[in-house]
Parts: sequence; C-alpha cells; structure tokens
Amino acid sequence: MVCSQVERYDPVGRREKPLDPDAGPAQRLAHELRLLREKAGKPPYREMAERAGYSTTALSQAAAGDQLPSLAVVRAYVQVLDADPDEWERRWREADAEVRASSAEERAPYRGLARFEPGDSDLFFGRDRQAGELLDLVRAHRFAAVFGPSGSGKSSLLRAGLIPALRQAQGAERPAVIRVLTPGERPAGAHEEALVAADGDLDTWVIVDQFEELFTLCHDRLERVRFLDLLLRARAPGSRLRVAVAVRGDFYGHCGAATSSWSPPGMSSASGSPPGTAPRQGAG
Repeated sequence: MVCSQVERYDPVGRREKPLDPDAGPAQRLAHELRLLREKAGKPPYREMAERAGYSTTALSQAAAGDQLPSLAVVRAYVQVLDADPDEWERRWREADAEVRASSAEERAPYRGLARFEPGDSDLFFGRDRQAGELLDLVRAHRFAAVFGPSGSGKSSLLRAGLIPALRQAQGAERPAVIRVLTPGERPAGAHEEALVAADGDLDTWVIVDQFEELFTLCHDRLERVRFLDLLLRARAPGSRLRVAVAVRGDFYGHCGAATSSWSPPGMSSASGSPPGTAPRQGAG
C-alpha cells in the first residue's frame, strides 16, 4: 500500500516526523491540519501562537498525529489560518467518535487482579449464577456477605455482576438508588447518611466493598460497632435498605467477633464453589 505522507519542519527547525493519514483518526486530522497550514503559506508556529492564544508546542502537537488534540486547540489552529472553525469542529468530532469506538473495542477482556467495574459487565463472564444467587440472598434477607480469598473476584462480582443486574430490574424490584462505598478509617462518621434509605417506596441498595477495612483501617471499636449497627438496620421490619458486603476470607472470624449483633443472615462465596460448599446461615 502506498501511503501519502507529509513531512514538514517545526518552528525551531526540526523535521516533523512523516505522517500516514491512513493510520487512524488522529493521524488523519493531523495530516489535514498540515495541509491547511501549507495552503496558508506555512506560517511559523510561533507566529500562529501569537494570534491563537496557545503555545507553539500545543499547535505543533495538534499536527503531530501522536494523539487527538483538544477541540479548542483545533478551532484556534484553523482560525488563525482563516479556515471555518465550525467545519473543523465537525471533522474533529468525527475523529473523536472513531477514537472512542476503537478504544471500546480494544478493552482487554482479562484484567488480572484489577477489578471489573459496572461498565465492564459485557466482559464479565462466568459469574451469572453467583450474581443471581447474591441477588436472591439480598432480596430474601436484606443483608448478605460475600467471602472469598484476596483476588478471587469479590469486588468484580458486586460491581460488574450485582450492580448491572439491579439496573435491569423492573417494577418494585428496581432500586431507588445504588450506593457503593468502602469503610475507610471512620466508617460510621463518613457513611451514616449513605445508610439512610432514600425517600419513596423503592429500596435503597448499599454495596460495601473491601469490608475488611473495618478492621485494617478503623481502630476505634465504638466506631466499628456503630457502623455495623447502621448496616444491620437493613434487617429491621419495614426497612427499605438492602446491603451486600464483600469481605476477604481471612476476616471471617473478625466479623463474628466484632459485636454480638453480628450474625449475617445470608452468606455467599466468591470462590466459585458448587452450591452447598459455601458457608451460609439462615435468616437471623
């Protein structure tokens, strides 16, 4: 394939790298900007910068093709060359849409130890059964805990499994709001308002990730007990609060010893174990 290339010099006399307009949307737009400047008599970038209100570097980088420049820089670039900024805004938006589309297609389906987020639900495979079990647990008991080893996918199960499932719910099962939090050093003081149900008839869902922070970061026992009590209010008759927490497996004992009121009504495992092997308790 024969590629058309544009080779120019920047303001300080260095040779601009050859540019292939067929390499992608950023390169195509940069190529068109270089052609526009050439037709305008190739004014120095320093001279353009004085009129555009942007630095010589910003303007030269707009035509470098390394990445898509900002819309503001493109509009300023073409205005000093007496071109129509609205026409070039249209070109920029077309290029931006192509860049965004290609970025979505190139998302890595495997994240290693990085968690999946709600927007990654289309890449989150193999946990539909567990997400469904967790959803059923919280609906039946209003409170459920997911235990699993570090790196077993607890956070991903909550964020890319449970949350998308909740967003697809209809009617009375649709949440009023979904709140996601981690305990931190002062869990009760920081999150008390988040543990109050929203107004209306629909339930408020609270997702507590990295629940073990209650023991690793919070060293005030009274603060810890208060936070647990706030969470466990979800079990009260007439409560419009539903809670799902993810806990590292080695903190299972800490949860049991934290307070006498701690008796999770529903437990699940993020390890992928067959039904019956995950630790569970009846409603309590």
